[in-house]
Amino acid sequence: MARKLHMGLIGGGPGSFIGRIHRIAAELDGEAQLVCGAFSSSPERSREAGETYHLPPSRVYASYAQMIEAEKALPAGERMDFAAIVTPNHVHFDPARRCLENGFHVVVDKPMCFSLVEAKELKEIVARTRRLLAVTYTYSGYPMVKQARALVASGRLGAIRKIYVEYPQGWLATDIEQSGQKQASWRTDPARSGAGGAIGDIGTHAAQLAEYVSGLRIVEVDATLQSVVPGRRLDDDAAMLLRFGGGASGVLFATQVATGEENNIRIRVYGEKGGLEWQQADANSLVLRLPDAPVQVLRTGSGYLDPLAAAGARTPPGHPEGYLEAFANLYAAFCKAVRDYERDPGIDVRDYDFPNVDDGLHGMAFVDTVVRSARSDQKWTRFL
Repeated sequence: MARKLHMGLIGGGPGSFIGRIHRIAAELDGEAQLVCGAFSSSPERSREAGETYHLPPSRVYASYAQMIEAEKALPAGERMDFAAIVTPNHVHFDPARRCLENGFHVVVDKPMCFSLVEAKELKEIVARTRRLLAVTYTYSGYPMVKQARALVASGRLGAIRKIYVEYPQGWLATDIEQSGQKQASWRTDPARSGAGGAIGDIGTHAAQLAEYVSGLRIVEVDATLQSVVPGRRLDDDAAMLLRFGGGASGVLFATQVATGEENNIRIRVYGEKGGLEWQQADANSLVLRLPDAPVQVLRTGSGYLDPLAAAGARTPPGHPEGYLEAFANLYAAFCKAVRDYERDPGIDVRDYDFPNVDDGLHGMAFVDTVVRSARSDQKWTRFL
């Protein structure tokens, strides 16, 4: 396929920041371009968004169902190749299902679905349709996170013993959802967000980061959830102990009521031979601690990095990269898979460095397990 891949966007209308993030990330490396969209459940707002994206009116749709049917009817070289779904959680499953069943690949924001039941069904649909699905767990796109993963996989740290991961935010420290703030309104609404509040919104990011870096799966949790802000219907604060396959243990906290905090996800991993630390506030640095050597600070763009980490950097050393580039790295891996799929539909998605439907399903199982654990009197709750 010599042309750019054609991207459709579902959601991302007026008031949404994440739609523009997806569009910029997908287009950053010149592999894809936005060609169509159903940007809102309101046809008028969808048209308004289409104008801001400079799309022809004929490719701006009143609903995602209309978009999928209309795009399917276009010639192969004109129609969209994949759709990115950036709607609230309760509008993830149906557009993903329709896209897959009509021959389109899918990129979907996390968490992958509204419920674990939907996630299990979506995995079956991916297997049946043999189309590709990516979930945007953004932080696994950072070059130094990839370097951390490579160090663990190489055995440099030895067998992993302890993992600490945290994700503090402060933007929901007051009841801003009562003022009609759009992002807060749906994230704190169980009818649109699902069973988890902070644990679904940012806790899943923290869990996926811990698993991606360590190469281990969380198998049990001992969790507490609370709604700190009076009247809030979903959790805004979560803390838990973790057990990983292979015997490692850990701690995870995710809170949206840490007043004054911005968005500083952080991970520390300790093995028999050493430890490492990464945080988004200094995303270009990875701290490596070995007992028989000085503390080392590895930096993005340097010649000593693992090939996956090196490939994720777009600027010379000392030139900061961040959130947009991490997003773009996920899209770059996904676009490579789509191009390879066109030549061989039998590709193994596990060969490509982006979170797939299995990761999305595991993320939904994580939310389900944490909620069950928080409601239970027993110490440990296993994944179903």
